[in-house]
Amino acid sequence: MGDKKLYISEEELKIHNKKNDIWISILGKIYNVSNWVNQHPGGELPLLYFAGQDVTDVFLAYHPKSSWLYLDKFFTGYYLKDYKVSEISKDYRNLVSNFQKIGFFDNKGHGIMILMLITLIMFCVSVYGILISNVLWVHLICGGLMGFSWIQIGWIGHDSAHYQAMINPKFNSLAHFVLVNCLSGVSIAWWKRSHNAHHIACNALEFDPDMQHLPIFAVSSKFFDSLTSYFYERKMNFGSISRVLVRHQNLTFYPIFAFLRIFMYAQSFYVLLSRTKVTNRFKELIGLVIFWIWFPLLVSSLPTWFERITFTIVTLAVTGIQQFQFCLNHLSCEAYLGPPSGSNWFEKQITGSLDIECSPWMDWFHGGLQFQIEHHLFPRMPRHQLRKISPFVKELCKKHSLPYSSMSFWKANVVTFNTVHAAAIEAREFSNCIPKNMLWEAMTTHG
Repeated sequence: MGDKKLYISEEELKIHNKKNDIWISILGKIYNVSNWVNQHPGGELPLLYFAGQDVTDVFLAYHPKSSWLYLDKFFTGYYLKDYKVSEISKDYRNLVSNFQKIGFFDNKGHGIMILMLITLIMFCVSVYGILISNVLWVHLICGGLMGFSWIQIGWIGHDSAHYQAMINPKFNSLAHFVLVNCLSGVSIAWWKRSHNAHHIACNALEFDPDMQHLPIFAVSSKFFDSLTSYFYERKMNFGSISRVLVRHQNLTFYPIFAFLRIFMYAQSFYVLLSRTKVTNRFKELIGLVIFWIWFPLLVSSLPTWFERITFTIVTLAVTGIQQFQFCLNHLSCEAYLGPPSGSNWFEKQITGSLDIECSPWMDWFHGGLQFQIEHHLFPRMPRHQLRKISPFVKELCKKHSLPYSSMSFWKANVVTFNTVHAAAIEAREFSNCIPKNMLWEAMTTHG
């Protein structure tokens, strides 16, 4: 007779939800990953966010088959009592299994080397044009080219951070260093930490950093209650500055996002110089220093301050297109309060994401993020496969009466702007409802 299995309830599992006491359930088996939290390749946040929960769907989404080999050393000997799988999760897991058998996760033939070559050519042409020409319009075109090269570097970095896009891990790391750190001035460590949190807590107002933009703007009136950010570990105060800026965010939204890359530069240094656990910290700092040597020198080679400023504005504004693309995929979608849950992870990825309709020949422009729903459900899948699996995802959503949101790039802009504008109107009404202080009331009292 085999050994009798030991069980714990969901309530008992939920108790183990602290940094030094993290238990999770995968396929009903209980694992203690407390000692793994500081070594986890995806960072500590995914484990902290889902501590004390069943994380089977999340684990399937973000881990290759090889990861299952390492689970046994974390097994507690316990199983989850009354473990059940929803019909949606069953269908999702079947999709993952079928896509793995077909080879959709392994076939990375989207011409990454060709894309890198084209991107480097754009970058070199931009630098060459600045150095050999004294004509203003040539410099402006070069600024646009550099901006487009940074966008493509962003897509390459996005690909290689989600899965091994290059021929081997060492080349993957080298591409991050040269392209992302040295040529575009962004820390891949900062980006991965932020992006991982966004993926696992899609549109969770207190946990998803891509939804947290106070004091500059707010996408939901829920932020007026001064929520706590569990990503930044601070309270997001909706104070006087926030009220002024958010009231007029319909006017400032596009200008601010056009130059949001400045925020990325600042955050990159902040994370690398903070106590946050960072892999290859010194290497990345060297990469950022290299960027801040060559880029100012290149700009300073322009003949006048007017051209230097104009070139910088054009470069940042063109790159800002990518920031808008990120916004369109989520800001107008359903958002929620509270932590992400492993039990409805699939549904939250669907309701929190928006696809952008476009022709196949425009896929290069969107970098795969036009299939945002598919990307969030299958983040390890190479971008050239996302169009192929889209019909399967649509069918699954239809089967379970879940919304599959998709629209054109221009309509998505309108919907996103309307969301921002609606929040601005609510902010004005909220500010008007705040009572005046007692001194003001005393001074304006008559009779």
